[in-house]
Amino acid sequence: MTDFATIYKLSIIAFAYAVQVYGATCPVLECWFVQEKSGRGFPAAMSQEKSLLYVGTDPVSTGTRTKNLPADIDAARIYHVTDPGAAFCSSPLCPPEGSVRKPQCEINPFLPHPAVVQWAAPLTESAHSPIYLQADWLSVSAQGLDGQLTLSSVMRAPTNTNKPSVIVSVFSRTASVRARLGAPVVLDCGFWTESSSPLTTGGFSVEWRYQFRGEGRLVLAYDGKNDRLAQTTEEGAQLDIAALHQTGNASLILQEAQVRHSGTYICSVYLPYLLSQVSINLEVEAPSLSVSPSTPQVLLPGQSLSLQCRASGFTPLPLELRWEFLGADGELRPLVGGRVSGHTQARDGTFTQSSWVEVGQGGVDLGGAGEVVCVGVHAGGTRRARVSLSVIGLRGPTVEDSMAMVAVALGLYGLIVS
Repeated sequence: MTDFATIYKLSIIAFAYAVQVYGATCPVLECWFVQEKSGRGFPAAMSQEKSLLYVGTDPVSTGTRTKNLPADIDAARIYHVTDPGAAFCSSPLCPPEGSVRKPQCEINPFLPHPAVVQWAAPLTESAHSPIYLQADWLSVSAQGLDGQLTLSSVMRAPTNTNKPSVIVSVFSRTASVRARLGAPVVLDCGFWTESSSPLTTGGFSVEWRYQFRGEGRLVLAYDGKNDRLAQTTEEGAQLDIAALHQTGNASLILQEAQVRHSGTYICSVYLPYLLSQVSINLEVEAPSLSVSPSTPQVLLPGQSLSLQCRASGFTPLPLELRWEFLGADGELRPLVGGRVSGHTQARDGTFTQSSWVEVGQGGVDLGGAGEVVCVGVHAGGTRRARVSLSVIGLRGPTVEDSMAMVAVALGLYGLIVS
C-alpha cells in the first residue's frame, strides 16, 4: 500500500499548493440553514432559511468579501467561514460564474457530545467538557457538482458571532463507485483537522459502517489514540494506517469486491466531542441477463421459435447458461438441446456470452403454455430472465374453444330455422 499512500500524499500537496496560488477561488456557498422548530410535536417540525457561506482560507480573506450582501437573507444567516484546510475551496464547489447549477449545501446547529462507540470513547476519558466547547457549533454538508465531492465539516464560532472556523472536515471525491466483481476497490475518504484546536491533541478515531435496506454492520474501526483496530467479522477490508496518520487518508480498501458489498458505506471521523461523516455508494457489477424476443409469444401448430439469452457485464469467468420451462401447472423442468457461444471481452474487462434454444416443431416439445426461463449461474450470483409462451392446438380444443364452437353452432341453427 506504500505506492497508494505516496500518490494520495502527493495529491494532497498539489491540492494545497493550488489553493495557496488560487486562494481567491474559495466559493460563496448558497445553503439552507435547517433546524428543529420549538415545540413538542412528533415528528419534530423543521424550519429552513436561506443562508450564505463566504469561505476563505484565513480570517483576512474571509472578512473582505462582504460587498453586495443579498437583501433577502437574514444577516444572522450570513457566515464568514475560515477554512485553513481549504476543503470548501475545491473546484466541484465552485461553479462557473453565472452557472444555473449550484452545489447542494445544508447547515445545521451542532451539539458536541462524547462518543458512545468503544473505539472512540478513549478520546473523552477525562469526562470533562473543556471551556473551548462553550461556543456556537455548526455542521455543514455539501455535495459538489456531478457528484465529484461529498463534504462534511464541523465548525466553531465564538458565541453570538457569524465567523466560524472549520475544526474537522471529512470528504470523498467519489460519492458513487462501480466495481467489477472480484476486483479490488478503494472507497475514497479523507479528513483534515485544525491543528491549533485543543480537540485535535486527544487523537482521533475512524469508523467504516455498511448500510443496505435498513440493515447495517460494522466493517472496520480504528482507535487512532491507542493505535488499535476493533475486532470485526469483516474479511478483506483494511486501511492504510501510515497514510491515515500522515495525510488523513481514511480510504477503505476492499481486496475483492463481492455482490454482498453493494450498498452504502459511511466513513466517520471522531475527535473528542465531535463527529463528522460522509457516505459513499458502492455497486458491484454482476451479470446482466436478457431474453429475446422479450414479449409474450404465441406458437401455432407446426411452428418453431428460436430464443436467445444474452449475459453481459460479468467477470470473472466462467458463467453457466441453461434453459428451463415452467409449465402452467407449476412444474419446472430443464430444457435440453440449447447451444452456447464463446465469450467475448469488452474494453472494461467484463465478458459477454449467449445461448440459444429452439422450441416447437423440430426443437424442444414444450407440451403446453408456460414460461421459458434462461438461468445464468455465476460467482456473482444466479440471475433469471424469462418470456411467456402460449402453445395452441397441441392438446385438442380447450374449454374456451368448446364454448366458442357451441356458440357458433347455435348461431347457425338459428339462421337455418329462420
